[in-house]
Amino acid sequence: MFAEIITIGDEILIGQIVDTNSAHISKELNKIGVQVYQITSIQDDKEHILQALEDAKNRVDLVLVTGGLGPTRDDITKQCFIEFFDDDYVENEQVLQHIKELFLKYFNKEPLPSNLLQAQVPSKATILFNSYGTAPGMWMEKDDTVFVAMPGVPYEMKYLLKDSVLPKIIKNFNRPHIYHKTLLTYGMGESDIAHRISDWEENLPQHIKLSYLPALGRVRLRLSSKGADEQKLRNEVDGQMEIVHKMLSDIAVGFEGETSITQKIGELLIQQNKTLSLVESFTGGALAQEITRYAGASAFYRGGIIPYATELKISILGVSDELIKKHSVVSLPVAESMAERGSKIFQSDYSIATTGIAGPTKGDGDDEIGTVCIAIAAPNGVISEKFLFGKVRERVIQKSVSKAFEMLLKEISKN
Repeated sequence: MFAEIITIGDEILIGQIVDTNSAHISKELNKIGVQVYQITSIQDDKEHILQALEDAKNRVDLVLVTGGLGPTRDDITKQCFIEFFDDDYVENEQVLQHIKELFLKYFNKEPLPSNLLQAQVPSKATILFNSYGTAPGMWMEKDDTVFVAMPGVPYEMKYLLKDSVLPKIIKNFNRPHIYHKTLLTYGMGESDIAHRISDWEENLPQHIKLSYLPALGRVRLRLSSKGADEQKLRNEVDGQMEIVHKMLSDIAVGFEGETSITQKIGELLIQQNKTLSLVESFTGGALAQEITRYAGASAFYRGGIIPYATELKISILGVSDELIKKHSVVSLPVAESMAERGSKIFQSDYSIATTGIAGPTKGDGDDEIGTVCIAIAAPNGVISEKFLFGKVRERVIQKSVSKAFEMLLKEISKN
């Protein structure tokens, strides 16, 4: 079974807002065995909308439309449905009363005539009641294709999808089972991973698909399969995933939805009864933000400090002025000293230190923009590495965070 998602709104096409609706709908459809064939974004234009509906009708079994159901002139989705289905308006009394009650409850006033027009709906539509807003959803059929219209406001769309649309899809369509499992890896590029597992990949069963999902400092490997027997799918995919997990055991963190690199770090630290502190310069708290996302962080995380300015590395952290003058503030010796001082100040077993030049200017360092030094103070000594992560500030910081956690995980895993 295939579906298409159509998002309507000029604000999407000019980049004023990000279309999060499509991602959410796709994820929820996938859970119930509906495969999204295409996602289309179009402007608030009648001809474009009508053409998009016609094209989708010829491609898929189910079309989900978001946006254009509001009370203003540019909200024309409902009128397009009237034309597309050769229909007329009728007034829905339940929707009308709901609109009046919402305005009295939240605004203490009567709704405007334009708001009341939202109770005018296509006569052929099954109305999907929207408890969280004034625009109802609509379920209509044409030439064996189902069309569903939902509000573009994300929280309204999510509730309507969950409460009305998904249950109706489950009731009305026979769907295959779709099963995914994703392995998280760190510290190796996708081409190197692909080369390493090429023989295994070539021998995968035809109904199991492997996807490489690279991001900064990490690659996710997703296995997917669909069919009528859910347990058989799970057994086959899980079996193949166990094979590749063993092949990549040195870079594998765990499975998506079950763990993350910070969760893995936390679990190992707790198991070993060890603690962690952070000394961040140019990363400005990005490491701490990731660590504290982990709900059990208080069991191992001692604290952190952000000595952003060079003089604070000296006065607060206690790094030697002579060391900085001799090697520069962005150097392995300074990063190592920062990590050692952090471990001592916070009385932690491990301490990560970052110093670097994220850009766009060089700051106190003379090195090239994108130069980064990361050090880990550990019970058995200090390790450090120097990197060059490009000239885009955000990417330099993101790559540094990923690399720091990768280094820490490898160090902790030695025990």
